[in-house]
Amino acid sequence: MRAGEPPCPRIILLNKPYGVVCQFSPHPTRPTLKDYVCVPAVYPAGRLDWDSEGLVILTSDGSLQHRICEPGRKWTKTYWVQVEGIADERALQHLRCGIDLGDFVTHPAEARSIQEPPALWSREPPIRMRRTIPVSWLELRLTEGKNRQVRRMTAAIGHPTLRLIRWAVGPWDLTALPPGASREAALTGR
Repeated sequence: MRAGEPPCPRIILLNKPYGVVCQFSPHPTRPTLKDYVCVPAVYPAGRLDWDSEGLVILTSDGSLQHRICEPGRKWTKTYWVQVEGIADERALQHLRCGIDLGDFVTHPAEARSIQEPPALWSREPPIRMRRTIPVSWLELRLTEGKNRQVRRMTAAIGHPTLRLIRWAVGPWDLTALPPGASREAALTGR
């Protein structure tokens, strides 16, 4: 870096475990990002609910943070979703067309059935399973990310979410990143 140039923005990828609150300030009952990331002056670009797992991008660059979160920028977010029941083609087509959730209609999602992802880590506590209700996995790719949107979408098609993992955001994913681990990433051409 030359004198007078701004420092390169830092980008940290974190595989947020289940139960972690997506904030650095203390929480009265749950662990937070501060318990997993010791890099100063980075902030989450988007959030994951405490009961969701997966990729959280942290950055020191406020404009990058805004670009990642802004729906108009169309950064694709990929989710792996374990749902109650077996989602058939008709249910998937509803997701692909957009779903009226009452307060808004979702943008069309890319939706497909998948096998349970290989080498998927176990979740603590484990998912509560019922003997009489089968489960299946979906991959959803969205360009928006409103509060509890994926859970609301799967519930609307009759398949409540049991486990939700954000696998990727734009060019970054969780490859070789176990729960609770983080790594530095390079800025891509977005």
